[in-house]
Amino acid sequence: MILVGLIAALQYPLWFGKGGWLRVWDMDQKLEAQREVNQKLELRNVGLEAEVRDLKNGYEAIEERARYELGLVKQGEVFVQVPQKKAQP
Repeated sequence: MILVGLIAALQYPLWFGKGGWLRVWDMDQKLEAQREVNQKLELRNVGLEAEVRDLKNGYEAIEERARYELGLVKQGEVFVQVPQKKAQP
């Protein structure tokens, strides 16, 4: 019985202590979740960087945004809007 008690006392820090297996497993799960979040944010940053580069280097991107967001119509152009039919259930 004493031997079993000593083995249990020695195993307790290994499983439940500050650097135990359960804490390592938990930290590994958190690390993996954070890596996924970081990967999504990196993809978003790449898209934003490309958009900023387009806006700095060319007027086409600025013109496109002005057309779609602000309704820009150039002088001499004719604006035609085609209404879309609503889908019937």
